[in-house]
Amino acid sequence: MAGAPQNLSKQRLSKPRDKKPRSPDKLMKQFSKACERNREPIGDVLQKVLPDGEEVTVLEVGSGTGQHGVAFARRFPRILWQPTNRPGRLESIKAWRREADLDNLLPPLCFDLFDESAPVEGADMVVAINVIHIAPFEATKQLFHHAQKLLEPGSPIFLYGPYRFRDRPLELSNERFDGFLQRRDPKSGLRLFEEVDQIADEHGFTHVETRRLPANNDAIWWVR
Repeated sequence: MAGAPQNLSKQRLSKPRDKKPRSPDKLMKQFSKACERNREPIGDVLQKVLPDGEEVTVLEVGSGTGQHGVAFARRFPRILWQPTNRPGRLESIKAWRREADLDNLLPPLCFDLFDESAPVEGADMVVAINVIHIAPFEATKQLFHHAQKLLEPGSPIFLYGPYRFRDRPLELSNERFDGFLQRRDPKSGLRLFEEVDQIADEHGFTHVETRRLPANNDAIWWVR
């Protein structure tokens, strides 16, 4: 009787596992619940903002997990979606792209807003989703600096995320989020729309519209 538990333990340890190992792509793919929630509202606005044309190149700055690129390339087959991210942060984007297997979703390129030049020579539209409140404030200036060089007159730059507005009280959820960001990195935080708009104006961009979206976020776009 004393040996029974030991024998049972050996049997349990030797029992083969049915669980299959995860594929390399599944290990590399990062997942954002926020991307899943906001892709439809953002896509609805993009449908209005996207330039006309059979083949439109969109440069996405700070593509994160890569989910937005897949969602929008699938929704808008006439566009060529060019994802980018900082060096060392491309693997999740590559994994999502391989799984989606979309001809109009281009391989991701390394790009830091503080690079001297962009990874492409031109684009029809620049998109940055949840970028400027994560990066230092100087990155906002760099974003419009690059957009000014990349975009032809009449082309849009589209930003999405939470903002502060002088004429609108800050929502409690955004106030908490802003505090979290600044505790993590004092250089980050929600940007004042009026300051962003001034930077845009200094780089030759005119504000077109601010569209309120769910979860206290805004879609804002300018045209060069």
